[in-house]
Amino acid sequence: MKAPTLRRILNAWPPFLFAGIRVVTFSDYRYAKVKLKLAWYNRNYVRTQFGGNLFSMTDPFWMIMVLKSLGNDYIVWDQAGEIRFVAPGREDVYAEFRVEDAMLDEIRAECADGQKHLRWFDTDIRTASGELIATVRKQLYVRRKKPKG
Repeated sequence: MKAPTLRRILNAWPPFLFAGIRVVTFSDYRYAKVKLKLAWYNRNYVRTQFGGNLFSMTDPFWMIMVLKSLGNDYIVWDQAGEIRFVAPGREDVYAEFRVEDAMLDEIRAECADGQKHLRWFDTDIRTASGELIATVRKQLYVRRKKPKG
């Protein structure tokens, strides 16, 4: 599936759609930009961005992007995740994801012996003006598939 098609599917996916999460850009599984709109239906008790939505807006991207970039010879799963809240989100916020060639080369080298590789990926969630709202860390489990036979 091409990245623009997946972008449309994710934008219609109920957990994103009803949380105000929108995939703005999804380029060839190497770059994604996601927006979380602040609206009456997704604010928390103190009228700021709901922390669960901040985490959700980052959820599938590292796993999908690394899996698609490495190819069918690899298994990629989310292993762990954590979020650190820095400032209250009082407006729309954005998260960006970028998969670099050097990152993929490191993962391939670590998985060359067929063993699992655990790697952390950090994502900043910021306002349009650049104010840091939260930092999300996702750990991926990556392993080269065993040969059939």
